Amino acid sequence: MKRALFVDCCFRKEESRTARLSRAFFSALEGYAVERIDLDALPIFPLGRREMEERNALTAAGAYGHTMFDIAKQFAGADMVVIAAPFWDMGIPAKLKTYLEHVSVSGIAFDGETCAGKCRAARMIFLTTRGLEIEEGSEQEQATPYLKALCRFFGIEAFASVSCFGLDVVAPEECENRLRRAEEEAILLAKSLEEF
Repeated sequence: MKRALFVDCCFRKEESRTARLSRAFFSALEGYAVERIDLDALPIFPLGRREMEERNALTAAGAYGHTMFDIAKQFAGADMVVIAAPFWDMGIPAKLKTYLEHVSVSGIAFDGETCAGKCRAARMIFLTTRGLEIEEGSEQEQATPYLKALCRFFGIEAFASVSCFGLDVVAPEECENRLRRAEEEAILLAKSLEEF
């Protein structure tokens, strides 16, 4: 069975509107075993000089068995990556950015000499909600372009997203309507993965 890696960055858990989209998506997903990473519980920190020097020394020595590379190997070996994260400060939460720094390892996620991607996944799905009236494609929305660029860099050919926006600036009834429409879109995406 194929393996879907679910990168869960929904810190508000059951209260999270983005988590609603992920629950809808996974309720309709078939043919994948889902492996979930709870980023809120993952003990990772941004890479500083000391960490980068250690990582560079290990990769130069080909010492990929080090535990430092476990999450990079987990990411690179998935058949599909699903990221659920809210819109923060015109982009993604810092914990997700930190996770992606730890995943972006030369020799695992990409080839350090050719920069060719080495990830197994055929597609990445991004599920997100935004409180502001910022549509996908707006210059104020930097999460989607960043994740699309990483997809190409990692060798993941297909990228799709489901987003719901304006949730903090509309009436509660309209907020709920928008969320329901986004849930329906997430379900449809899960059912039609082979089409993109």
